[in-house]
Amino acid sequence: MALFPQSFIDDLKTQADILRIVQDRVPLRKSGVTWKGLCPFHSEKTPSFQVNPDKGFFYCFGCGVGGDVFKFIELHDKVGFPDAVRSLAGRMGIPVPEPEEARKDAAADREREALLKIHEVAAAWFRDQLATPAGRAARRTLETRGVRPESIEAIGYGYAPPGRDTLRRDLEQQGFAPELLVRSGLLSKRDDGSVVDRFRDRLMVPICRENGAVIAFGGRAMRDDQQPKYLNSPETAIYTKGRTLYGLHLSKEAIRRQGHAVLVEGYFDFAQPWQVGIQNVVASSGTALTPAQARLLRRFTGKVVLSFDPDSAGQTAAARTSELLVAEGFHVNVAVLPGGEDPDTFVRRHGGQAYVQKLKESRPYLEYLLDREAAGRDLTQPESRREFLDAMLALAARIPDPAARDLFADRIAHKARITEEVVRAEIRRAAVERRASLKEAEAVRGLRLVGELKPAEKDLIWTLLNRPEAALGALGELDGTDLDGLAAEGILQAARSLAGFPADTLPESLLERLSTGEVLLVRGIGAGSGPAAPPDDCVKALKRLRYERERGDLQREIDRLQELGAAQHDAEITALWARKKDLLTRIESLN
Repeated sequence: MALFPQSFIDDLKTQADILRIVQDRVPLRKSGVTWKGLCPFHSEKTPSFQVNPDKGFFYCFGCGVGGDVFKFIELHDKVGFPDAVRSLAGRMGIPVPEPEEARKDAAADREREALLKIHEVAAAWFRDQLATPAGRAARRTLETRGVRPESIEAIGYGYAPPGRDTLRRDLEQQGFAPELLVRSGLLSKRDDGSVVDRFRDRLMVPICRENGAVIAFGGRAMRDDQQPKYLNSPETAIYTKGRTLYGLHLSKEAIRRQGHAVLVEGYFDFAQPWQVGIQNVVASSGTALTPAQARLLRRFTGKVVLSFDPDSAGQTAAARTSELLVAEGFHVNVAVLPGGEDPDTFVRRHGGQAYVQKLKESRPYLEYLLDREAAGRDLTQPESRREFLDAMLALAARIPDPAARDLFADRIAHKARITEEVVRAEIRRAAVERRASLKEAEAVRGLRLVGELKPAEKDLIWTLLNRPEAALGALGELDGTDLDGLAAEGILQAARSLAGFPADTLPESLLERLSTGEVLLVRGIGAGSGPAAPPDDCVKALKRLRYERERGDLQREIDRLQELGAAQHDAEITALWARKKDLLTRIESLN
């Protein structure tokens, strides 16, 4: 049996950015879609070593060495595959499955592989049905919407016939078990125990992972009396809606190449721009964007232009999505289309170049929200100005940078005809109040979502209540910076402040310094089973996380300077490289 479950290896490889891993060891310069540098595996003066982040591999044209992220770690660190996996997992803060977990995951791996095969077969079957006489209405729907034959083939559209068990019989004949077919989401089990095809008489849209594997389907109705309009696959072992971006497998290279993504809502909002050459487009599948989707997109770009429907619901979604993306570190613009249009209809009516122009006219999201809130208000009236200011205060309080808040305050003051000093004071007060309320709310949320804590945080909290002397000794090895940004930052900082207190009084003294939500969180962990790691290992894990955060900040600054021009900023980039190497040495010393 394999040492690690394949699902763990696949997930680790998917989450790891090979470019970042290699850049920690090798200075690289961007060259088209690849990054080049001197090969670390043989002596050379002219760079022949390349990393392709889109495809996830490296290759040296000088010595012929190449492979994925695991192979690079194996060769560079001179370790075997298992140690390379453990090293990468530790670097990313992902726990390595223990043997018992591995055995359980092996069965889950086999099911996931079977589900992927079922979806591959089903996608081909739906495509075949589209070409039959029964698929004429579906073909007409695509023609009416202006989807070209080459796009139909590339996107993989298909058709589900109206029969209750047409797909089921075909898949069962190919050897797939009925129970597995139900778990795939392609079949539905009714209350009476009968099993029927989930998708019937619908245009079928395959939903893929970023690597192109089909993991789900969207079925579009073709008649007005057919409800719902869109019927989507349920979540399964291979498909989580909030972790999937529609079309990313087709657009990821264009997104990297052009440096930004155009984010739309629906399947056809994706298809129309994509087929006219705007291929850096990706869709949220008509639901609110999630942090997991944002982090997935962040692997390919840090800039997004939102192009949602111009109706009230679409613009509310644009505002909410903008705030989420900014919180995840994106630069966000918003493109506004004429009323009654969406990307699909706009491109069909006005053409790709007109849509490109709308994207070029997109505005920073704060400016967009400012004008949106001011629209329809008579700001010459005191009551309207007060309403406008109240709405903008809530928005401005969420801006993390004080300088940006002050700049936004000036724009609010100009719009509302209120003095800048008054607006700035109001915003600062709102920001303080928001931070205070968020601290309590996030602590209570932490009780419900304790699984989001890093294992090292949980283990230290348990030790604080059950072996306080050992915990205090370990916390003494940390400084405040090591705890920055952690979910348990406030709890661990409060514990550090108790250094010198008698160990037997530590638990009670700590609880006195915490909020109600934090107390519930700490007591819940303290009453659980013992820690998985000793305190010293927890300290190393938290320090490693800190160094990784700092390394990421340095790399982002290097990338920024390289975009501005590597030659002009060579001295700064070299100094940043030196700091990165020092951090890498510190990280390796903790292994």
